[in-house]
Amino acid sequence: MGIEHFDVVVPQAEESFPADLTPQEVVCHISLAKSRAAKELCPEDAIIITADTMVFLDDKRLGKPTDEADALAMLTALAGRHHTVCTGVTVRQGDRVQTCAQSTDVYFRPASREELLAYIRTGEPMDKAGSYGVQGKGALLVERIDGDFFNVMGLPVLLLSRMLADFGVTLLA
Repeated sequence: MGIEHFDVVVPQAEESFPADLTPQEVVCHISLAKSRAAKELCPEDAIIITADTMVFLDDKRLGKPTDEADALAMLTALAGRHHTVCTGVTVRQGDRVQTCAQSTDVYFRPASREELLAYIRTGEPMDKAGSYGVQGKGALLVERIDGDFFNVMGLPVLLLSRMLADFGVTLLA
């Protein structure tokens, strides 16, 4: 079965989590909460896909910046170092649920304060976890990626395709 029709719904889900979870468990926990909320908005037989992506530096979560100073602090902490991007993905159809996590290591090059401020002035960092978008100008800060590039963008496409195949959905049909 391929995908013939899809709708986008935006569930309102609590994004809190227990403090003792690993980064992978955190994103799975939130993805699953989003899935439960989406189930209330969708037909019973719908295939529901939810995801949550977070940036972790030394196991500390870097969310979306609150302002430009926060973005500068995050980008300064990331510059010249590596961090991990984790995405939790949940596929649900009725009461059948599968949740998996994908982790990718991202290595930032050293960057000057002036470069980081110029990037912040683009506005791109302001709605992104970790204050950067690898699919945009933030790519200029990335030295290398070990793992799934699409995971860093926010959706590990290969992982999702394998999960959907378990639900009978073949994307290359």
